[in-house]
Amino acid sequence: MIAVTILYPRTDDSTFDMDYYTATHMPMLAEAVGDDCHGWGAASIADGKYAAMGWMSVTSQDAFNAAMAEHGAKIMGDVPNYTNVRPELLVGEVAGGSQ
Repeated sequence: MIAVTILYPRTDDSTFDMDYYTATHMPMLAEAVGDDCHGWGAASIADGKYAAMGWMSVTSQDAFNAAMAEHGAKIMGDVPNYTNVRPELLVGEVAGGSQ
C-alpha cells in the first residue's frame, strides 16, 4: 500500500477552491485509480508553507502509475479549475497505521 500526498503551496496570490477539489477533482482521481484506491481525503491548512493538501491510499506504486499514464492528462488538465499553483506530490510506502 502506498500513500499519495498532494501539497498545494501558499503564495501571495495563490487561490484554492476546496469545494471544487472535494466535489469534482478528488473523485475524478479516485475514479481513475479505480478499485486500487482505498480512500482519499482533503484538508485546508490555516497557515504555513501550504494552503491545502489531498491524500489517497493506493494498492501499489504500479497501480498509481498505470492510472496516471492513462488518465494523467485529464487529471492534471483539471488543476486550473481549482487552483493557480502547481501541486507537489509525495509518495511513500505505508509502514503502519489504523483504519
